[in-house]
Amino acid sequence: MLKRTYILGILFLIALVIFTSMLNISLGSVKIPFSEVFASLTGQKVEKETWNYIILNYRLPKALTAIISGSGLALSGLLMQTLFRNPLAGPYVLGLSSGASLGVALLFMGASIFGATASVIFLSSWSLVVASSLGSLLVLLAVILASIRLRDTMAILIIGLMFASFTAAIVSVLAYFSPASQLQQYVFWSYGSLGNLAWDQVSILGLFWFAGILISIFSIKNLNSLLLGENYARSLGTNIQKNRFLIILATSLLAGSITAFAGPIAFIGLAVPHLIRQVIPSANHVTLVPAVLFGGAILMLVCDMIAQLPGSEYSLPINAITSIIGAPVVIWLLVRKRKFNF
Repeated sequence: MLKRTYILGILFLIALVIFTSMLNISLGSVKIPFSEVFASLTGQKVEKETWNYIILNYRLPKALTAIISGSGLALSGLLMQTLFRNPLAGPYVLGLSSGASLGVALLFMGASIFGATASVIFLSSWSLVVASSLGSLLVLLAVILASIRLRDTMAILIIGLMFASFTAAIVSVLAYFSPASQLQQYVFWSYGSLGNLAWDQVSILGLFWFAGILISIFSIKNLNSLLLGENYARSLGTNIQKNRFLIILATSLLAGSITAFAGPIAFIGLAVPHLIRQVIPSANHVTLVPAVLFGGAILMLVCDMIAQLPGSEYSLPINAITSIIGAPVVIWLLVRKRKFNF
């Protein structure tokens, strides 16, 4: 009976992902009938060629980016909460987002030192991606080195928080001395955006996402054993250090690539696993992983629709929308802490 309820729940989430995706693609500053959106996506003739271009080259990549970002960040949150056995852990607890911000801030600062011509060359979308990826990677390597020497998972959590504080402080110093134009570009990047990716960038992001998902699926059995505590997991034959490395690697691939391409996006990784646990009261990661993936995709698509301000040509920062929705959810969860199913 429980298995049947779970299957129906997953099918409902899949249907909701498809529905919100179609709704997301149909909304925007240019009004396009829903029937024309469906025709464009299924390869049929569309009344206006401009509609077809907007759907296939702007709205569809943006919707896919929302699905990848939401599902990847939500799964990262689930992995971190299980690894640290802490309901308030999130994908950025290891300082990956702060490392990405530091990479971008260094890029802006360096470009301003070499003059206006160098700024034009350095400050491209690809250079931003490379800089933020390198920043995340450096923090990742530092945390992995610490995890090799340390056996205490909470100590790694604290080291991640210290890296986040350290990199955030350097970013503040760089921002203080940066010219207004570079500072403005950095601030816009930090707002987060799902709509600036071309198809080749979405493909690269998809590859990182797929690799992170594969490693997570490979770690499901060990994730379940970690819920019983590290000592008990060792008695079951789980290699704690190897398992910890795989979980950190999967989180870094997911959260690091998403931050590089879409900017730092808050609260999705923290809130979605708890929301899913309210719907599916299970600690088994065989059931939680797919549910969290679909739940994260749905929430990010909804946040993106709200950020678009339907009927308007303006678009709000996605990071602001996820925080406006996520912060009340976290407060609500803290108030109901005794009912956590973790």
